[in-house]
Amino acid sequence: MSELKFTEKPIEISPDQISEQALSGIIENFILREGTDYGIVEVPFEKKLQQIRKQIQKGDIKIVFDQTSETVSLLTSADFRRLNLA
Repeated sequence: MSELKFTEKPIEISPDQISEQALSGIIENFILREGTDYGIVEVPFEKKLQQIRKQIQKGDIKIVFDQTSETVSLLTSADFRRLNLA
């Protein structure tokens, strides 16, 4: 996941609290921000969308709001727990 600097603990946003259009926009923005996939096999954009959406549904990725920058991003569940314990 991306290197975000949180000065306050991030707030988790449930996928049920936002519209389908907003969720798609958050995921698309995350994929585009992460840059090019340099693996052996290039993963198509639509496949990445599906993979991230599935991880959000399973709880492996959290949608978070950073109060300081007033931005929304995605974090792994492990990173989210680590930030909230700090």
